[in-house]
Amino acid sequence: MTNEELPELPRGIALAWGVAANPQRGPKREMSVERIVEAAVELADADGIGAVSMAAVAAKLGFTPMSLYRYVSAKDDLLLLMQEEATGLPPEAHREEEGWRNRLRALFEAQVLIYLRHPWILALPITGSPITPNSSAWIDAGLESLADTPLTESERLAVALAMTGQARWYGVVLAGYSEQSRVTGLTADEVSARESALFDRVISVDEYPHLRRAIDAGVFVDQQDPFRFATERLLDGIGMYIDALDRGDEHASIQEWLAVEKAELAGDKKYREAQKAVRDAEKALRDARKHERQALRDARERLARS
Repeated sequence: MTNEELPELPRGIALAWGVAANPQRGPKREMSVERIVEAAVELADADGIGAVSMAAVAAKLGFTPMSLYRYVSAKDDLLLLMQEEATGLPPEAHREEEGWRNRLRALFEAQVLIYLRHPWILALPITGSPITPNSSAWIDAGLESLADTPLTESERLAVALAMTGQARWYGVVLAGYSEQSRVTGLTADEVSARESALFDRVISVDEYPHLRRAIDAGVFVDQQDPFRFATERLLDGIGMYIDALDRGDEHASIQEWLAVEKAELAGDKKYREAQKAVRDAEKALRDARKHERQALRDARERLARS
């Protein structure tokens, strides 16, 4: 593809990189893309992403919504710029850590903190790779952390994405518990205790034997962080793979492991209907087995009484 054939940057991405054309007309006093984005982030931090609209941002800045559209022409562009602003740059301190594992862990922890400070980011849909300066810097930092390993470029990217995904999932859970604490006034431990009590009421050994055993073992009130444990095991696995490469083992070939039907991706109506029929049949089977277990318990009780 020649330079003449390269696609034009979408306005939101162009704004993020500072290469979008400035408006020719509009209010000159204290108005800029930066101020608009900062005001929108402040609204989202205070009241959630639902509080952000062009009208609300304009009111916060003391301008009309039409004034904003001269700078940010679409709300989707504003959301992209808000995510870019809230994400910021990766901390320089991660470079001071020794070894790829410690550097990745430092980046992971920094990402989780971003989600706790700006939980509304988690509500934004993922529509592809965010091709913006700060988001690119985070990917670059992950790849830099692995630069001295024998991993291929594709494997380094895979590891960086895995850690980013783990950080996002961890952020979803921590932000949810934080919101519960804010709404209920309960501490995080009290929220966990309440959840454990609710599980205890509805989970029976007949229907969910393994979950029941976990509840009885106190997993929901255990002080050990399951997400931290899982993250460390993820790093363990990466470390074992790197150690194997250092010993001279060949890179494992990456096989397609998630088979997705093209008809499903295309939203074929008859295929969706068939899938729904399967789900309904599976639900009916679960209900039938539940009735069977209840009938067995009733029969045992009758035998015991007789």
